[in-house]
Amino acid sequence: MAAFNEDENELSLLLASIEMNEPRYLSLLTNLIGESKFLQNCPSMGFTPKEDLAIDHIMRILFPYTNDNGGILEVKHNRGVAFTEGRGNLIIKYPGTTEKICSFVGSHMDVVTANTDDGWNYDPFTLRIDGDTLYGRGTTDCLGHVSLLTDIILTLAEKRPALKTSIVIIFIANEECHEVKGIGVDRLHQEGYMNELKKGPVFWVDSADSQPCIGSAGCVQWQLTVTGKAFHSGLPHHSINPIEMAMDAVRYIQKKFYREYPSHPKEVSYNFAVSSTFKPTQIQTPAGSLNQIPNTCTVMGDIRVMPFYDIADVMMLVQRCVQEINTNPSILEDGSHGPFSTYTLSEEKEKQRGVIDLSWVVAPINGVACSIESVGHQALLTATNDVLGGCEPYSLTGSLPLVRDLQEAGYDLQICGYGLAKKYHAVNESASLSDMKRAVKIIGRILSIIEKNA
Repeated sequence: MAAFNEDENELSLLLASIEMNEPRYLSLLTNLIGESKFLQNCPSMGFTPKEDLAIDHIMRILFPYTNDNGGILEVKHNRGVAFTEGRGNLIIKYPGTTEKICSFVGSHMDVVTANTDDGWNYDPFTLRIDGDTLYGRGTTDCLGHVSLLTDIILTLAEKRPALKTSIVIIFIANEECHEVKGIGVDRLHQEGYMNELKKGPVFWVDSADSQPCIGSAGCVQWQLTVTGKAFHSGLPHHSINPIEMAMDAVRYIQKKFYREYPSHPKEVSYNFAVSSTFKPTQIQTPAGSLNQIPNTCTVMGDIRVMPFYDIADVMMLVQRCVQEINTNPSILEDGSHGPFSTYTLSEEKEKQRGVIDLSWVVAPINGVACSIESVGHQALLTATNDVLGGCEPYSLTGSLPLVRDLQEAGYDLQICGYGLAKKYHAVNESASLSDMKRAVKIIGRILSIIEKNA
């Protein structure tokens, strides 16, 4: 038994002492950033990525360590698991001796678009190394993470420790844009490729700033189109002013929203900076002269909801509010726009009322609250604290697609990331090489803790 404990301690120390192979990391990242022009994802703008280009570079350095070449790594198809030609997902497994699994998912091979006319100081599609700073589209989101996890699995493949826990890494396609579905992690889950990951913690590696992200908000974007009646602004009593009606409709919905979805008691323990919000962000009217009240007004905005509420229930509330207004527009009238502003015209031959049309701009996303009691969460906290000398979990009211769906399907999801939040999707996107080196140590310690508990 003593010998077994010594072996166990040796394995633990090996995992906890993993460090980045810097030349290898930078070499792969150079190749991936070099492909990023062809990994841009926005089909409506004419950019459809070919994630297989990234897979080719990854497989080139993985191949000597795969089963096909006498190595230990198991890879699902050398060109990845693809549901659309050229757009694969890469699944890599370092097998353990038990059914226990620790997995790293969410690092994606597509990137957002980069327009050199927007003020880039460097070529966004070429890795530039300036001291500790790595410049290029994808350095933070998310090719830097792809290179990071590849480097870690290669170090394990070189050392070949006999682990009880299998380690699985999944590099996914199509994370940045959801105009087209059924290509990335959603389809992998649907087709059963991820079922075994439920046997252990799943770390979604696509956030930033090196601290654990323990929660995100649900989100949906809305559009209210108000149809009134156009008329000369000198005769407002003959018009229905859609701008005023839109303002009042938003205020009416906001009052009900904040009454139904106030600050939630769990927000404090999850370190959310703000609570749920319903707000307009854009307003439009047809072009016309300043002395004309327009016929229509469109207001657009979004709803951000704490993960402790269901976004579907919030949408139903908004729909009920719009129905109430359309049934009786006068419920909006409180005299705040003066005595000649009305949303119903009852003069003979002019019976008319303002009407609101509600539409949802994108599919809704529910927020996620990670389990703060799970083995995976505790491992992430401990490892982060060990390496950084402190751990400050945070939540954000941005939204992470797909994560809540996986959590509801039974996966123990934890969220982490090691790029720079201020550089996400930014001009002159960059990451810190030192942060990425520390990330290797954090993940090594996570593996050490999970292996001890296997």
